[in-house]
Amino acid sequence: MNAMRATVRVQGRVQGVGFRYFVRCTARALHLTGWVRNLNNGDVEAVLEGPAADVEQAIEALRQGPPQGRVERLLVERTPCRNEFINFEIRL
Repeated sequence: MNAMRATVRVQGRVQGVGFRYFVRCTARALHLTGWVRNLNNGDVEAVLEGPAADVEQAIEALRQGPPQGRVERLLVERTPCRNEFINFEIRL
């Protein structure tokens, strides 16, 4: 299995629209591990780990976002998987 890790920063109207819940549902549906959180500057940050194809699928879903949100920019850093998570959670 070709596993990877992606650290994603999402910019736009992404807080207060259920974006973190959307990311968690997407990640769990793809059996990815990691976390998502709001940042003080209005961005949302997520770390996704799992099979590369599934991580890429999640990134594409985040690029679209939930219907209430508006993604203006997506910054993605891909690195080797560290296998440090056991599930996917929303962090405060």
